[in-house]
Amino acid sequence: MLAGTLPLLNGAPAGANPPRPACDPNPQARLADVPSPEAFLGFPLGNGQQRVVTNDEIRRYVAAVDAASDRVTTGTVATSVTGQPLPYAIVSDPSHVTRSGLAKIAEDIRDLRDPRTMAASKAARIAHDDPAIVYIAGNVHGGETSGADAALKSLYELAAGLSCDVRDRNDNLLTVIIPTQNPDGRAANRRQNEYGFDLNRDWFARTQPETDGKIELLRKYPPQVFVDAHEMGGSRYFFPPNADPIHHEIASEPVDWINRIGEANKAGFGFNGGCVTPQDTECWFNYERYDLFYMGYGDTVPAAGFGAAGMTYEKGSSSPTANRVQQQFNTQWSTIGWASANKREVLNGYFKVWTDALAEGRAGTLEPNEVVQPDNTVQFPVPDIKVKSYFLLPDRQLADVRRLVERLRAMDVEVYEVKEPVTVPSAHVFGGRSASNVTVPKGAYWIPMAQPQKHWIQATLGEDPYAPFPYFYDVSSWSNPLLMGIDTIYTGDDLKPKVQRVARPAGGKAANAPKGGSYQYRLDSAGGAEFTFALLGAGVAVSRDAATNLATFPEAGLTKALDDRALGLGVTLSANRKPPVGSPVAQPDLGLFRGTGVSTTSGSYGEARYVLGARWGLDLKPVTTADINDNTAAFTGRTVLLVPDGSSATGGLTAAGQQNLRNWVAAGNTYIGLRNEGTRVARAAGLTSTTEVVLPDGNEYTVIGSHFRVDVDHASPVAAGRPAEDFQFNNDDPIITASTTGTNVVTYPTDDTFWHNGYTVEEYRLKGTAAVVDEPTGAGRAVLFSFNPLFRAYNESGIQMLANAVLYPAGQPAAARRAAPATVDPARAAAAAAPAPENLGGEWRPIAITVAAGDQARAQAVVDRYTGTARVSQAGGKARFVIPNPEGLQADEHPYLRDLVSDLRAAGIPLKSVVG
Repeated sequence: MLAGTLPLLNGAPAGANPPRPACDPNPQARLADVPSPEAFLGFPLGNGQQRVVTNDEIRRYVAAVDAASDRVTTGTVATSVTGQPLPYAIVSDPSHVTRSGLAKIAEDIRDLRDPRTMAASKAARIAHDDPAIVYIAGNVHGGETSGADAALKSLYELAAGLSCDVRDRNDNLLTVIIPTQNPDGRAANRRQNEYGFDLNRDWFARTQPETDGKIELLRKYPPQVFVDAHEMGGSRYFFPPNADPIHHEIASEPVDWINRIGEANKAGFGFNGGCVTPQDTECWFNYERYDLFYMGYGDTVPAAGFGAAGMTYEKGSSSPTANRVQQQFNTQWSTIGWASANKREVLNGYFKVWTDALAEGRAGTLEPNEVVQPDNTVQFPVPDIKVKSYFLLPDRQLADVRRLVERLRAMDVEVYEVKEPVTVPSAHVFGGRSASNVTVPKGAYWIPMAQPQKHWIQATLGEDPYAPFPYFYDVSSWSNPLLMGIDTIYTGDDLKPKVQRVARPAGGKAANAPKGGSYQYRLDSAGGAEFTFALLGAGVAVSRDAATNLATFPEAGLTKALDDRALGLGVTLSANRKPPVGSPVAQPDLGLFRGTGVSTTSGSYGEARYVLGARWGLDLKPVTTADINDNTAAFTGRTVLLVPDGSSATGGLTAAGQQNLRNWVAAGNTYIGLRNEGTRVARAAGLTSTTEVVLPDGNEYTVIGSHFRVDVDHASPVAAGRPAEDFQFNNDDPIITASTTGTNVVTYPTDDTFWHNGYTVEEYRLKGTAAVVDEPTGAGRAVLFSFNPLFRAYNESGIQMLANAVLYPAGQPAAARRAAPATVDPARAAAAAAPAPENLGGEWRPIAITVAAGDQARAQAVVDRYTGTARVSQAGGKARFVIPNPEGLQADEHPYLRDLVSDLRAAGIPLKSVVG
């Protein structure tokens, strides 16, 4: 994969140009043969700029500077979903950007990350002799354009400048410039990429090509400083120090660099300086709004995964283009200047990051929780536990276990396969349990913490992220084993298992099946489900045995491409002398609802296009509200209808449309509904007896993207392959009652097995409620998920159950499906008649701000300046403001949440929690 990020090296070689002149004391002196933005584009960047730069202009300008400057070499980070290249440029001293120069620098910096093979004296020489690596990346959100334009200006100044300052910067740094991380979104003036994914949430999962290629570039040229340039509402500018919380496994060195870079940015910002009053504009602020916690951001992953000063810079989008770009440039230039002036200290500190991580891993020590904002205190400390290693157990979901292994290896984590059973005296079993003398079988995977990537291991595998302070604008759990629902234990024991380091992916054909024989594989994973769709898409007949949950297919159907696909998915294909056995699996004809209330540019609709369309290879046919109301062939010709989340309780269906939907299901077809709209459309149509729980006034119920233990009922095929106890991701999803007319496939326990992680309040309200139900009607069924199983395409346990629903075994034969119009069960009729609770959070969640009860009046006065829709309640000495968010906007795209929080703090009102 690294080969894909090699530079093109199409710039002039260093030896082809005459020696550079001595540096010029004039800061405005520049090389005449390097095209300026104004000369190339026809307008300046920053001051005087009248419009934003196009994708084509970005690519052509990067190439033009490369061709003209021996300080620059370029390459392609990745290709976007629609096929647009993402260019990057590396700018430095000409001796650094030759092929051999880049290779040596990259190897030296990578070597600093492993103190086991790097002597301290050699590390000190590298810190003295080598440049540090700084990234300037813009435009991860497509409509936030100014960071990209400013990055081009930074490129020009470094490529053309003749001043002593520029010379020093190029001597001391490799500056890697990625102008746009999201060209598809930029072209569409849309936050998300073509599949509707927020690329600033995709960093650990790397589901999208734009993200995956970028992280491969970081692996090749590991950063010490990473700037992710954004825009926000208003006309102010944010740069760190960050808001709390900061993830505890981010080392102290990068946090220190981040805060000191903030001081440099203050000095170089210009305009109106620091913001003082709420009315100030074109000014900077920090400590507010932007945390450093969730491991999917463009600042946290460089920080925790690469030991860098990962930073989010945000410029208010209400400012004129010229101001936006100039302020982005000023902070980029100040950051580059600070890194240059401190590069030796930074590289020495960089080596210490990995040295300390290795020592902590050997001791099993977790970093403590800390807060950086002066008025905050740690509310939730990291527990006093030792974690010396993790084991991923192979008894089930093996394909997904292997995919997690490859995800870890793709971040330079060392993973080992267990070759002989090993006894773990004191094991912590994921889900909050402990066990003694646990036997870990052969074939399990061992991840020791005594390795340089200790911080990243804990940050992504940890059972709980241990948020120190309840301020969230994203989720509070992303534990990869819990997302996949795989058996995992961790321990503080000193172990020396007999293991072998994993050097390549596992899966694919284990042996050749004889002619006329078959291959079989397990259907207990998202990987196995995806491989099934690959077979069906290639025209290979697949059979499954419901008793063993094994799938088989003829040996003649296995091509090299399919074998490679199985390998990539971690699916082992076992050879069998016998022909396939079991019931045939039918290729579904799937309709994707794009009717009333459904956003087609983000959320679960886009996630369905990616998972079901791009990954599973299904031909997703659009079904509209009118198609169902009018009973057109676009609807009736489908065997499966997926209704994603949205804002409508009925999907716009008329009474006739609801009858059409019931009749279609009764004829043997499958309705699948996701979260709010998906479950509500089914309820309104009389397809379920579940109802939504209406919470009482004054409740504080809050679930911030947390995991829960759930019970699984295997009476439904939707549960096939899942364990009796599983884990479910809940992000303030609707609470639905258990069905009285169907199978409650997934439910929250009512007894002491109820468990959760992350940040929750009044989570007990979930006990006994349903997360997945299977409701039969005639020969068909409605399968309803109270949550979004496609969330960010990294919820593998949910994705597998969704695949089970899509591949639901056929009901009655087609000839027997001619039935009278489907009637509605009385319990379902009562559920349909119940009013739907107000959807306060859209496809995300409502805003909730909690203050002391004594501060309610003052807080109310501030909140009223922004909205008259807030719901206020008091309980337990606290006042809680719930602000509807029907468009489902996250905090960093909300039009006023950040300013509201800032004004509350400016008014001297302590915030007990903020959820956006």
